[in-house]
Amino acid sequence: MQDAYLERIFRKITPKINESIKIAKDLGYKCESISPREFLDYMTGETVSGDRITLEDVLRNEFLMLHEVIEISELKKKGIKINKETLVNYSSSIIYEAHFTAVEYEIKYAFDRGDLAWIRLRLTHAKGWLKDENLPKRLTKKCELIIEEILKHLSKTS
Repeated sequence: MQDAYLERIFRKITPKINESIKIAKDLGYKCESISPREFLDYMTGETVSGDRITLEDVLRNEFLMLHEVIEISELKKKGIKINKETLVNYSSSIIYEAHFTAVEYEIKYAFDRGDLAWIRLRLTHAKGWLKDENLPKRLTKKCELIIEEILKHLSKTS
């Protein structure tokens, strides 16, 4: 029963990972190889904040898929093992660095696609990240730069 369930989930995840890796490559980002198991474990694992977007939400949204694939890839580039405990076993600094790299590519892709509603939503999220008690002080400026970049690009579309 469990094997059939995992097989079904992996069949759903695999093409989404491959599609996101291709998009990342088109954006100039070189992804690490990501297995469906790693993706599933990362998406369903523990978090520091307890806040969690669902696997289904991510699989239904090309921007979130791209984001998660790049975030996982960034962690793998640092030699971090991807599993259900990744987000709680490593410093928030390392996780946020990977997150911000993923956001930059996600936003670039959203602008390329002309999805201003998504970009405005992520701008709201980014402003919220500044208030996150887990955001290391040294990364506050990085978050502010992402917000400035989004606002700059949005002003060109108005």
